[in-house]
Amino acid sequence: MAGGVLGLVGTVALAVVGTAAVLTWRGTQPLPADLSAPRDAHAQQLVTGSCVQTLPADGSVGTVRVVPCADPHQAQVITEFLFAQDAVWPGQQAADARVARACVLDDTEVAAGVRTVTWAPTERSWADGDRVGLCLAFVDGQVTGSFLDGTVSQP
Repeated sequence: MAGGVLGLVGTVALAVVGTAAVLTWRGTQPLPADLSAPRDAHAQQLVTGSCVQTLPADGSVGTVRVVPCADPHQAQVITEFLFAQDAVWPGQQAADARVARACVLDDTEVAAGVRTVTWAPTERSWADGDRVGLCLAFVDGQVTGSFLDGTVSQP
């Protein structure tokens, strides 16, 4: 009987650990750029072309709602900045500045009121292996379409 109980406890523990590993792995996999349905995602999963329903108000980015670009959204990832995998943590200000330099709009976009926001790795995410900074184009309010192919419009 003791062996059966220990076997059951071991099986449950293995299932919990396995489930946690799968969920962690799924939470770090890049999203496809052309989502077919809205979903929540970690900022580290976003790629060039990902459309974000609303930007976080406080600047802190954990999980965001990603939508197909045909749906109303506020922002879109337009550039990714890749730090070298073996790079040493440069400090938050330097990381922010490096990502910001890769974030450029053309004159037409600026005249239309498009702005940018950059999301750089934090010291904590850097320690976890995050080496991707994101540049997002956004407007006040909502748009549909893509900034990347020029189909963006305000409804």
